[in-house]
Amino acid sequence: MWRPELEGFHLAQLNVSRLQFPMDGPEMKDFVGALDNINALAERANGFVWRLKGDGNDATDVRFPNADELLVNLSVWRDIEALRAFVYKTAHAAVMARRAKWFPAFGSAHMVLWWVPAGHVPTIGEAADRLTSLDQNGPTAAAFTFDQAFDAAGQPMALPEIIKDCA
Repeated sequence: MWRPELEGFHLAQLNVSRLQFPMDGPEMKDFVGALDNINALAERANGFVWRLKGDGNDATDVRFPNADELLVNLSVWRDIEALRAFVYKTAHAAVMARRAKWFPAFGSAHMVLWWVPAGHVPTIGEAADRLTSLDQNGPTAAAFTFDQAFDAAGQPMALPEIIKDCA
């Protein structure tokens, strides 16, 4: 349902991964080789707003607070439907289906979503706080997941069936 009072918000997302091998190691060749294509795909995707970049065209050199071994992916999207479609309905899904080859199981929250005012660029510190909140409190309006999402007004979302089918 369209709610005009929520139009001034975008969805921020953070996901982190612990490296199983050095980024320049032969084991990571396929992952590293896919980064530019997946990042370009994201930037062309319907609903894409912004993504964190380090010194190159990706964020592999950006470090998470107090956890240098973590890779960081931080981006902003128009809404949860646009992000979910990119994650599960594009070539991104095929690459991430192989994530166990490159990244060990995380053991705690590794992905978090939250709403930001349109035009706001989230910081790594802000994203780290949201991930900690999700890990400590479970999904809330301030830090949530695809499965237990909230709209920008803090109300639980019932995702359309077509979106649920993406997972």
